[in-house]
Amino acid sequence: MSDQPKLYYTHNLNPRVAVAVARHLRSPLDYVRFDPMGADMELCRPLNPNTLAPVLVEGDRSLWETDAIAMRLSGRSGTQFWPADRREEVMMWVSWSAHHFTLAGATFYFENIIVPRFMGRPSDTNRLREAGEDFARFATVLDATLADRDWLVGNALSYADFRVATALPFAQAADLPLVGFRHIERWHDRLNQLDAWRAPFDGLD
Repeated sequence: MSDQPKLYYTHNLNPRVAVAVARHLRSPLDYVRFDPMGADMELCRPLNPNTLAPVLVEGDRSLWETDAIAMRLSGRSGTQFWPADRREEVMMWVSWSAHHFTLAGATFYFENIIVPRFMGRPSDTNRLREAGEDFARFATVLDATLADRDWLVGNALSYADFRVATALPFAQAADLPLVGFRHIERWHDRLNQLDAWRAPFDGLD
């Protein structure tokens, strides 16, 4: 393996975003798929004490959490993917995603994809009902926002779009309640025109 920075990842919800960002920006990285909570836990622990992915390693420095990695890669890219003149607006959507829209979507991802595959129990219908109420509330906000614009910040694609769309690639498998939110669907169709978003792991493993 080269001396380039390394992005350690899994195929889960947040690492998918980090890999999509890196590939969209054509960041000079080596991609390392690993199992941070299983076979590679001891490898991971010095890099991220949470033993979670993703982790960006540059020399003797490791950086964990998807948003921090996206900010770092965007800054290194010389692009406006995290635009300096609208960084607070991007951060607003990043925070909104984490605490509201994607938080609700992640419950569907966990209960309808992860639980049946790994947890050996039925999906928690109470959690799904509560998440469904939250998802509908915040999807209404997002749908209205996208009614008169193509992208969330300014007139250009930015990290805000990638972050807010985190759960949408899993919409069918997770049974996300997206019916009726046509502006969200059109916006995600635009994102899916990007190879890095549609298929971030192609050619990696």
